[in-house]
Amino acid sequence: MDGRVANTIEILEHLVGFPTISGRPNGDIVDYCRDYLDAHGIASSLSFDETGERGNLYATIGPEVDGGVVLSGHTDVVPVEGQAWSNDPFTLVRQDDRLYGRGSVDMKGFLACVLGSVPILVAMNLQRPVHIAFSFDEETGGFGMPYMLDDMAAKAYRPAIVIVGEPTEMKIVSGHKGGYEMRTEITGFEVHSSNPSRGVSAISYGARLISKIDEMGRAFAANPYIGSPYDPPYATFNVGTITGGAVRNATAGWCTFEWELRPMPGEDGAAVIAEIEEFARTELLPQMRAIHPDADIKVITEAPVPALDNKNATAAVAFVCELTGLNGEDVVSFGTDAGYFSEKDYSTVVFGPGSIDRAHQPDEYIRVGELAQGLEFLEKVGERLTR
Repeated sequence: MDGRVANTIEILEHLVGFPTISGRPNGDIVDYCRDYLDAHGIASSLSFDETGERGNLYATIGPEVDGGVVLSGHTDVVPVEGQAWSNDPFTLVRQDDRLYGRGSVDMKGFLACVLGSVPILVAMNLQRPVHIAFSFDEETGGFGMPYMLDDMAAKAYRPAIVIVGEPTEMKIVSGHKGGYEMRTEITGFEVHSSNPSRGVSAISYGARLISKIDEMGRAFAANPYIGSPYDPPYATFNVGTITGGAVRNATAGWCTFEWELRPMPGEDGAAVIAEIEEFARTELLPQMRAIHPDADIKVITEAPVPALDNKNATAAVAFVCELTGLNGEDVVSFGTDAGYFSEKDYSTVVFGPGSIDRAHQPDEYIRVGELAQGLEFLEKVGERLTR
C-alpha cells in the first residue's frame, strides 16, 4: 500500500498543477488522464462542449458487459482569486500528513485514487467492469454531465452502480439538495447623477430584486422541515456576485448579479424561480419602463442541477455497505453530479475521501491517510467485481 500511496500522491501533484478553473479549457488535464490510461492499455472516449475546449473522459476497465461500477469525479476547481493561500495553490505542498493545493480534496484527491488504482484493477480478473467518468464544470452547475450521459448511453453496455467520489469522510450519502445556478441581467438608463430621477438605476432595481430573494429566503428559513436530516432543513438562496454601473456620478445603466437556489429534494425549484420572475415583471419593470422603455430585467437559469434522493440508491448503498461494513446512509446540503446520474436511473451514491469542510477555502488539503482510505476502498470494489 505504501508504494501505491506514493504513486497516488505523485499523480495528485500532476492533477493539482493543472489550473482547471470552471469554465476554462481543461484539455491539459484530460490529455494527462488519457495518456495515463493509454499507458496501462485502457482506451477512453472523450465528449466535449460546443466549443470543443472543455471535455469529459470515460473509460472502461474489464469486460464490456452490462453491470459494474462507475467511479465519477469532476476535473474542475473553484477560483483562488481573493483567497489568502500560504503557498501557490496550484503546486501540491506536503506538510506532515497534509497535502495542500486547490482541488486536493474537492475532488482531485479522488481522481488520483482512481488513477492510482488502475494498475491493480487492470491486473484483476474482473467479471464486471470498472468505469471511469471524469466530467467538466461540476462546480458551476454540472455542465459536463449532459455530454457525459450521452456518451454513456451510446455504449453497448450499461453500468449498474455509480459512486460519485466527492469528499464525504467515507460516509455513504444517498441524498442532497438541488441547485439552480442563476444570473440576473438588468438594463437601466444612464443620466447625470445631479437628477437621478430621470434615469433608471440598474443597481437600485437590482438591490430591490435581491431584497425580494432575501425575503423569500427568510420565509423558507422560518418554515423548516421538522425532523429533516438536512442542515439547514429548508431551501436556501445565496447571491454570490454583483457588478454594475460605470461611474459614481451617473445612474447605473447595467447591473448583473449571480445567485443560486438550493431547494430540498421534492421541492419545485422552477416554481420558486417563477415567483421571483413574476415580481420582476409585475412590480419592478413597470416602474422602470415608465421612465425609459428599453429598461429590462432578465432572470436566466444557467443550470438546473437536479437533487439526489434515495429513490434509485438501494443497490449502490447495499454495494458500499457490503464492502465497508457501514450500515447507514446520510444526506448533505451541497450538490454533486450524482443527481444527474440518478435521473437517468443509475443507482447512485456519493462516497469519497476527505471532508467537504476544507473545500473552496484557502489552504485546502487532503490527508495522506485519506488517500490510503480511498485506495483501500477501490481495491475492494475491484475484488468484489471479480466474483
